[in-house]
Amino acid sequence: MSGEEDATVREPLDLIRLSLDERIYVKLRSDRELRGKLHAFDQHLNMILGDVEEVITTVEIDDETYEEIVRTTKRNIQFLFVRGDGVILVSPPLRTT
Repeated sequence: MSGEEDATVREPLDLIRLSLDERIYVKLRSDRELRGKLHAFDQHLNMILGDVEEVITTVEIDDETYEEIVRTTKRNIQFLFVRGDGVILVSPPLRTT
């Protein structure tokens, strides 16, 4: 396959294929967000990410004032396997031409 054919986008998963070895953004169920380097994926969107930053957002209601309290928790993970059925959105890195 030539380099030009290799860089064409014919299916949605082609965008993810072009993002291999680059940092991507993944939004998961339960208000979780990941940013990490994409090492591998399959047609079910199971992914292996490296150098991952995970952000978990929780919203609680104060019992006395009934105000929403938004908390974010961050952690870094060296390698992470992401199961595809929890994936809501995958965003490839911005490309400028």
